[in-house]
Amino acid sequence: MKKPIIAIMYDFDKTLCTRDMQEYTFIPSVGMEPHEFWDYTGSVASQEKMDNILTYMYCMIDKANQAGTPLKRESLVACGKDIEYHPGVEGWFERINEYGKEAGVRIEHYVLSSGLKEIIEGTTIAKYFKRIYACEFLYRDDKAIWPKTAVNYTNKTQFVYRINKGVLDVNNDVDLNNSTPDSTRRVLFNNMIYIGDGLTDVPCMKLVKQGGGHSIAIYHKGQQEKAEPLLRRERVDWMFEADYRKGSGLDKVMKLLIENLAYYNKLKGIHIRQKKQILDDLD
Repeated sequence: MKKPIIAIMYDFDKTLCTRDMQEYTFIPSVGMEPHEFWDYTGSVASQEKMDNILTYMYCMIDKANQAGTPLKRESLVACGKDIEYHPGVEGWFERINEYGKEAGVRIEHYVLSSGLKEIIEGTTIAKYFKRIYACEFLYRDDKAIWPKTAVNYTNKTQFVYRINKGVLDVNNDVDLNNSTPDSTRRVLFNNMIYIGDGLTDVPCMKLVKQGGGHSIAIYHKGQQEKAEPLLRRERVDWMFEADYRKGSGLDKVMKLLIENLAYYNKLKGIHIRQKKQILDDLD
């Protein structure tokens, strides 16, 4: 019998790392301070009535060209090595995977981010993700020329459905939109856990929670007031400081969720086998 799959989905910026990923290496490389770059993208978006995500991607290409260093994939991947994580992140995945294995379930980790896939692929933790759903550039002659994928806070939800149905390729919309019985879906909603840090995660948090899964809000140390509205308005089930170390609140509740989901799936499996036996006996 196949082990049930528990999908843990993460935002990336400020959820796994300490700030927006462009701020560690890329923005300084074009001679700007983070606040200058984000103020500039905000003004462009307002003036041109552009989607904020498409705007920042356009501005990255534009500012890199102005600095005389055209945006290349390899340079963005290299930015990943400078990412700074919240405490315990690098040891989290192997520990949680092992805990799931002992509980009799398979853990899969996914990123759902408005950040850049290229930068995430260059991080030390990229190897732990089954899929990284994030913004990505199209390249011509090794230079970024166009957004290949843009992930904003509302279209993030499509990736929850992709994981649910097992339709993981972003260009396969036919199977994604086809009607799929719950019994054939790869990861049921109640076996999903979403971890994010703010309002841009709310659509995914609500979708997972309403489907019977679990959503967790993460906040920086001393900034719990930013997460409290999410808990108060029942958009998440819990809120924790961004501490992924063993024994932290997040660590404890994740293990408890895995235990409970493993037990629930075991009971469900017994029920299905019992039902099949009854039907066989009737025959």
